[in-house]
Amino acid sequence: DPFLGLKSYQAIQIASEIGIPQEQFRSFTKMAYGLYQAFVASDAELAEINPLVVTGDGSLLAVDGKMVLDDNALFRHPDLAEMRDADEEEPAETEARINGLSYVKLDGEIGCMVNGAGLAMATMDIVKHYGSEPANFLDIGGGAKADKVAAALRIILRDPHVKAVLFNIFGGITRGDEVALGILQALDDVKTDVPMVVRLAGTNAEEGREIIASANMATAATLSEAAQKVVAAARGESA
Repeated sequence: DPFLGLKSYQAIQIASEIGIPQEQFRSFTKMAYGLYQAFVASDAELAEINPLVVTGDGSLLAVDGKMVLDDNALFRHPDLAEMRDADEEEPAETEARINGLSYVKLDGEIGCMVNGAGLAMATMDIVKHYGSEPANFLDIGGGAKADKVAAALRIILRDPHVKAVLFNIFGGITRGDEVALGILQALDDVKTDVPMVVRLAGTNAEEGREIIASANMATAATLSEAAQKVVAAARGESA
């Protein structure tokens, strides 16, 4: 329970279940509590000691450890943010972070540009459903300004395995026609022959699709239609 924190009886139960000698329960409890405190204090996604060994004289020794920090919480931890080593990161993910994008490279061939993490996951699922694999997770967040779309498109197209790109944008406060204009402006900046399919939904979606269609880009009214079209385009087929 995060409101109560780690209790000593819980640490003792863990120690017993993983085979820690009873005479080391006190040491293990102290170690587990320190690990938990470090996890909470740093807003970590993961904090682990692995391996934890019992030495020849019966004492406990943390041989190695690992922590994964939450990028979204680093604004509260400038001291930890200063320790970031960009050379150890995927270059595309570093560029995405600088541009305020959530990006994770995957192993597929369909580049995905979506606004909203949940919608991005659904987009990846339906691409797989129709027989292909997503090349990335990319959430551009609220709005779809041309500079942000261009940055996202550059990141997607940097992957040589991408054979087609699917835009799946839901216009809430952001209007579909504004999104469409942002996409076209971005394509003026990022020249490519990779086929693209645009699915717009929400406010002024129809107007947005007309703008996209006037530029001879493929559009779709539903996510299912968009996924089928982009998978076919990646295979050099017509949907």
